[in-house]
Amino acid sequence: MRQFNFVIIFILCLAFGLFTIENTEIGTIYIAPGLQVQAPIAVELFLAVGLGAIFAWLFSIWTRLQRLIVYAQQVRQKNLQIKELEKKVEQYQAEVQSLQLALPPGGNSLKDEAQASAK
Repeated sequence: MRQFNFVIIFILCLAFGLFTIENTEIGTIYIAPGLQVQAPIAVELFLAVGLGAIFAWLFSIWTRLQRLIVYAQQVRQKNLQIKELEKKVEQYQAEVQSLQLALPPGGNSLKDEAQASAK
């Protein structure tokens, strides 16, 4: 996948380079009323592409941060669920132990009673 991305980026940069070589005429950029800049079209295009790349990079950071926040919330929820389940396991283990204490001791007494009644 990385090689495919590299090929696409290389082709776009090559096309951009060829475009800039062919477009060296002066163009005017109107920034605000009364504020204008004259520069070659290639420079203007380079600035526009650069700003677009910066905005795309900032947007990718923003989306990555959002995914990280969502992931952290999910991890917190799972940790709480794990703690609740661990508490339930401890409660069930304590309940099983208390029930084992309430049972008659061992199965040997039943065997002894069965042997005694058989004699």
